Amino acid sequence: MLAGEVFPWREGNRFRLLLDGPQFFPQILQRIDTAQQRVDIELYLVEDGLCTDRLVDALIAASGRGVRVRCLFDGFGCLKLGQKTRQRLLDAGVDLRQYNPLKLQLKFRNLHRDHRKLILIDDLCCFVGGAGATDEFWNPDKPDEHWHEAMVEISGSVMEDWQRLFDVQWTLCLKRRIWQLPLPRQLPKIPAAPDALDGAGRVAYSAARQHRDILHSLLRNLRRAERRIWLATPYFLPTGKVRRELMRAARRGVEVRLLLTSRNTDHPSVRYAGQRFYPRLLRAGVRIHEYQPHFLHLKLVLVDDWVSVGSCNFDHWNLRWNLEANLEAVDSQLSADVAKSFEHDFNQSLEIDLQQWHARPLYLRMYQRLWGLLDRLVINIFNRSG
Repeated sequence: MLAGEVFPWREGNRFRLLLDGPQFFPQILQRIDTAQQRVDIELYLVEDGLCTDRLVDALIAASGRGVRVRCLFDGFGCLKLGQKTRQRLLDAGVDLRQYNPLKLQLKFRNLHRDHRKLILIDDLCCFVGGAGATDEFWNPDKPDEHWHEAMVEISGSVMEDWQRLFDVQWTLCLKRRIWQLPLPRQLPKIPAAPDALDGAGRVAYSAARQHRDILHSLLRNLRRAERRIWLATPYFLPTGKVRRELMRAARRGVEVRLLLTSRNTDHPSVRYAGQRFYPRLLRAGVRIHEYQPHFLHLKLVLVDDWVSVGSCNFDHWNLRWNLEANLEAVDSQLSADVAKSFEHDFNQSLEIDLQQWHARPLYLRMYQRLWGLLDRLVINIFNRSG
């Protein structure tokens, strides 16, 4: 059973950082157009629109030339995928499955979601990151209007593990009680990242409460950080352990910088709830930047030269309910590209300091207090019931 399994570090891989839909979606479609054996896709958000039309056209064409195409979409995230589009895929011979379709009798179990974003093409390459198939990520008619997101193109030995992750979930999603895997009796043993080895990669994932090696790996790297911790997330509701490690690192002289959303967000309430953590972080020496141009949807971490990128926001909601998957990598070119991306985004952000924080308007204080209390109340209820 996959829950509890820990993937090792694999050598001899190649990584390419692709930023924003206008860059990575054409690359994904081009790879699908050249597929010869199989295309496997696991996505959370899939909605009708120009982006999905282009993707569906490519998948139908691939299936028509004999390629096996499997699509695993989250039952909530694909609610806006119309029946006409679904039927087009089915009529073309595409295998289509949903993870945990919404049902009234499931009650709170409807909260269990497949938040992974994974596209595998043959044994040649895969794409891992935080994007879905919606016009918010890429609208071919409006290339300048998009959420800020990253995908990594991966090839090499770690492809075997990404394929296993997909294959197991493809089978498990048919089980009636997919969320009731047994809780682990001990923490997973996370393999240490190799020292200065280019092309090293590892699959890190979470399976709701059953397995959280993605979180334990982050915490270990935060504790070992020597130079920098740069972390980007659109929904800043980190666990208490993550917050404490960020503050400890800043106090011991590590450069800790957070890249977060500004008013350009799809969930203002989450932003307000997370802002209650700002004062303590700022006093500890953590620098906070709110990205201005677009909605920042990145899930990206750079600790010294260790990179983690994928679907996980490292917030307590994601880690309680969701299936997540990140690439962890030690590769000089990838870390340089990630650092360059962070530096560019920091320059396009508003840095928050304590003086600004204390001068914020009364209505913002009320929103932050209200949503912060509500978030704390709800998560405490779930903690007691779990």
